[in-house]
Amino acid sequence: MSQIKDFKDLIIWQKGMIIAEKCFFITQKFPKEELYGMTQQIRRASSSIPANISEGYGRRAAGDYKRFLNIAQGSVNELQTFLILAVRVGLGTPKDIELILETLKQESKMIASLINKLS
Repeated sequence: MSQIKDFKDLIIWQKGMIIAEKCFFITQKFPKEELYGMTQQIRRASSSIPANISEGYGRRAAGDYKRFLNIAQGSVNELQTFLILAVRVGLGTPKDIELILETLKQESKMIASLINKLS
């Protein structure tokens, strides 16, 4: 097993970045009038996941790390809600959004597992 030297080595951070990238790509197809609405909310929530994982890792204290992982977990839930809503109101391609939602389920489990290990 390779050693974690940097937050970029964390699989949960890498998966979070992939989620954020996919969200940026799908929201590019949203109507322009959603730029400051749904588009911005999805981009903000998706980028918050890896951002909080990396910030928590950088704190070097288990309690701080857990706190930031909990924030990342909240962002996962927030993003799931926005993506489900996007499908319901006819934004984005349901198939593309379903793939992101599936990846979010995996990410959520990984974050929860790491939180438990730090407890």
